This record gives sequence, C-alpha cells and structure tokens, in this order.
Amino acid sequence: MKKLIALFLLLAANSSFLILSQTASQEALAKGINFIETRIYSADEDAKILDLYKNLRVADVSDGLDMVGLPGTGLVIPEIHPSWVDLKDFKHVFRGIAVTVRYVPTQKPALPAQGEDFSKWEGNFYNAYSSEAFTPLIRQGTAIVIDDVEDMDIGSIGSNNILNWFRMGAVGVITDAGARDLDEIGLEGVPLYLRGKGRGIRPGRNEIESVNRPVTIGDVLVCPGDVVVADGDGVVVVPRSVAEQVAKYANEILTKDKSGRKGLYESLGRPLDKTVK
Repeated sequence: MKKLIALFLLLAANSSFLILSQTASQEALAKGINFIETRIYSADEDAKILDLYKNLRVADVSDGLDMVGLPGTGLVIPEIHPSWVDLKDFKHVFRGIAVTVRYVPTQKPALPAQGEDFSKWEGNFYNAYSSEAFTPLIRQGTAIVIDDVEDMDIGSIGSNNILNWFRMGAVGVITDAGARDLDEIGLEGVPLYLRGKGRGIRPGRNEIESVNRPVTIGDVLVCPGDVVVADGDGVVVVPRSVAEQVAKYANEILTKDKSGRKGLYESLGRPLDKTVK
C-alpha cells in the first residue's frame, strides 16, 4: 500500500507538469518556464528529516528506496566518488539537504579586452557571470550540489571557497565535474564527492545558470530539499516526498545489520567499533 501511495504521488506530480505545459501560452513558453516547482522547507523541517538519517549508510538508504517502490532511483553513478576517505572516524561521510546550483559553458570571451587588466577582468567575470549566488541559502545541514561542465577542466571548487561553505554550515559538497586544491581540501576535512580533478578557474570557462532549481548529478535528478547521503559506497539522493518513509525502512535495515555484525565481532573476539554499537 505504501509503495502505491509513493507511486501515486509521483504520478500526480508528473500530471501537474503536463497540465502546465498544455495551458502555458506560446508567449510564456518563449520567455522560458520552469515546470518542476521548487519546494521551500524550513530549517526545523530539514533538521527533523536529517535526524532520521543521522546514522544511515548509502546501502541502507538504497534498500529503503527499493522498499518504497523506487529501486535504483537516486543512485549516483560510481564515477562520482569521495575526494578523500577517513577510515578511522568516517569524516568523509555526510547526510545533508540539497541546495543546488548549475553552471554551464560560457559563450563570453575567454580573455580580457585588449589593454584590460587580467585581475580586473577576472574579478568582474566572477561577480557578473560565474558567481556563487547560492551561498545565502547555506545553513546548518546543507549539502551543496553543483551541476557543472563535466567535460572541461574547471576547478569551480577549491580549498578556499569549500572551507567557507563549511563555515557557513554546509556538511558536504557533490559535483558532477571537478575541483582543485584536492590535497588542501583533504587536510581541511571537508567532505567532497566529485568526478575528477580540475585546475582551471571559472572565468572564461563557465557561468552560473540557476540556483535552487532541479539539476542532474551522475544521471540522477536532484531537487532542492532532497536528502543527500554520501559515504565510501558513493552518493544516493532521496526525493523529499518519500524521505521519511525511506528513513524508516533504512533504519530497520541498519539495526539488523549492526546486530548481525556485532555477533560476528564477538565470536571473533574482535573489539566492537562504532559501526556495530
């Protein structure tokens, strides 16, 4: 029954998009229309959801998605992997609420005008075209999800800005493209999941297209407010509409797994670690 309810909610949402597309005027379409609504959630609502996910692993959440009738949904491709891994304290692991941003290839000149100072041009490009306009949305528990230009060598994320996002409350960052300063980011201990290394700056390479709109990361739709879980197994995204139900099943799975592994630890005389306590 619960699976049917989840599927009904998805079908109802798709139906509303179809109605909107059928009733929109040609003039409105020409100006551009967003068909997927951005839902807004309070900090308290986000905190309540994150509390349900505080101990869950990607594997538990994946199984929970199966149990609500969404097998394979939300599983980001393995190419999006942790930049660094901590096998002692698991500091690379995070659970957060998605704030999204999309960067696209720029069509603007990649060099300053003749005689223009490079630093001045670079600063203006950052401010006018390739800014970090999403930062006012960061709060405690935010997962920053960056849909960037995956086929270009761009280091949109570096040791400076990612640490600032962490200071503002972000618990981790996901991108389908690259980042630079990876050694420093590892030392800083800010969780980062990415496709590969990036070196180039943003000016002359990309520009910001949207903030807090649906994006695609590793073949997965991510909507603002979705739950993002990341660990050594990769990344999984849970649609907010089924987040509570998925967490319920996932916690049951985790409890059984801990119990079973604890018994094995004890039979081997192995000291218990935090994964089985």
